[in-house]
Amino acid sequence: MQKPANPIRALVAAACASSMLVAPVAWAASTGGAAAPGSTVATSVTGATAPTPTKPASTLAKPTTLARPTTPARPTTAAAPAKPATKPTEASSGSTARKATPAVAPVLTGAKCVSLCASSLSVHAGGTIVLHGRHFVAGSTVVVFPRQSVGGRKGLFTGVVMRSSRQGFVVTVPASAHTGHIVLRGSTGLRSVSFGPVKVLPPVPVALQSAVPPSGTAFDGNGMWIWYMTKSDAGSVPAIAAQAKAAGITTLFIKSSDGSDNYWPQFTAALVAQFHALGLKVCGWQYVYGTHPAGEAQLGAQAVAAGADCLVIDAESEYAGKYASAQTYMQTLRAAVGPTYPIGLASFPYVDYHESIPYSVFLGPGGAQFNTPQLYWHTIGTTADAAFAHTYHENRIYARPIMPLGETYGGTPPTEMTRFRQLSAAYGASGLSWWDWQETTTAGWASLDQPLAAPLPTAPITVDASLPVFSQGSKGDQIVWMQEHLAAVEPTTPTTGIFDAATTAALEAFQTARGIPPSGTTDIPTWAALLGLTPVPVDWTTAAAPA
Repeated sequence: MQKPANPIRALVAAACASSMLVAPVAWAASTGGAAAPGSTVATSVTGATAPTPTKPASTLAKPTTLARPTTPARPTTAAAPAKPATKPTEASSGSTARKATPAVAPVLTGAKCVSLCASSLSVHAGGTIVLHGRHFVAGSTVVVFPRQSVGGRKGLFTGVVMRSSRQGFVVTVPASAHTGHIVLRGSTGLRSVSFGPVKVLPPVPVALQSAVPPSGTAFDGNGMWIWYMTKSDAGSVPAIAAQAKAAGITTLFIKSSDGSDNYWPQFTAALVAQFHALGLKVCGWQYVYGTHPAGEAQLGAQAVAAGADCLVIDAESEYAGKYASAQTYMQTLRAAVGPTYPIGLASFPYVDYHESIPYSVFLGPGGAQFNTPQLYWHTIGTTADAAFAHTYHENRIYARPIMPLGETYGGTPPTEMTRFRQLSAAYGASGLSWWDWQETTTAGWASLDQPLAAPLPTAPITVDASLPVFSQGSKGDQIVWMQEHLAAVEPTTPTTGIFDAATTAALEAFQTARGIPPSGTTDIPTWAALLGLTPVPVDWTTAAAPA
């Protein structure tokens, strides 16, 4: 079948010439008073901290029947797998319940540009630098940059909260940063010695919004997820439609099935027709496990037959390592609904924390056209800015339009929901949605359609422009994805999910053939060239799953 044009691939290819994927975007935004990784702190760089990131908790809950408590508890048994061993850990304070340990200043021993670089210490605004040293705490240690003069005033500074990644502790260089020495400030206010100078170059403009145009599907615009119809305005279709329109909601994502033999009776053709008559689009969503993938696909097709405008696959930890099941599911579903029917994947947002989930199958050729990561920053324990930066950094390489799924449950402050909407616009998403209807407060509903222009409190947004950099020794689904693309021109490339010596040799040969310095790593020019190729999918029904 002919593959449709992919605007994400086109964006990456265009960015290769300028060595930039997306440009920093200045955006007036509300932060609720907290410093956010990726957003600028007040020029005094005092007082603001952000919570320490934790592993993403299990997200969309998965009931097996409609008979559940009024306020269902979100399960903890499907918690996120342990973070990769290569991920940096927070510095231990050595404190006990009885004796406090004196505060320790962060120690900065070095820094190196890892994305949008002109040299090791020369970086474009919006690029990423990795920091070396000790006594770092992701989410609260602030990297202080010299700031561009304002109105002739000099001696100004801007701070950005560092975050953790597989490369170590990193920071996105803000648009307001200026060349000079950087300093770290800990949560207690103690500072490191300065390091540098770090040369900050102007951002290279890229038309982000026009690069990801509206899809023309139900994924565009604003959506709200419904778990139980009976707990969402008591299941009243007119009341739900009125509330949706008041909040600017255009699409309802209603649960349609759970597993392979539990189609939910709330999702009917009559229900879909009623909402259509009131001007709303309706999509089904199903929780899948991978035990009986063909049956799961058949229930997904049943929701489509009931008139759903799109279908979303909620695949979480149960699908870890089940590549053959994911392939069977997608092939069975596509055979039933056709190659162009709009399908989305809603899974964990941090791919690097869930390396065995088969994203490359669900989002690969013949898979879902849309990526709707469960970007639940409040539940994860970080800020929306940091969650967006981490999610986009890890997910862009799958070359599917990202439609962020935010949260209204669990006491999420409305100001943070507004920030999420601003970030979605800044990152160029043509659609976003929210989990979930029955847990949204009155204040939450009011924030969903609040204008994003001034006079809201302001905090600039710097769109993270980086892509994951892999080298020999890396492993996981993103390596499978890279190897499948590399195999299109280097047929001897193994597709094991392990970046081994053979993969390094194939990648260096590929880089040399295309005039890219043969670094053996996946820098931005290399990703741009790889994603211009058609991947060679693995038949996982006959091949062993990645290690």
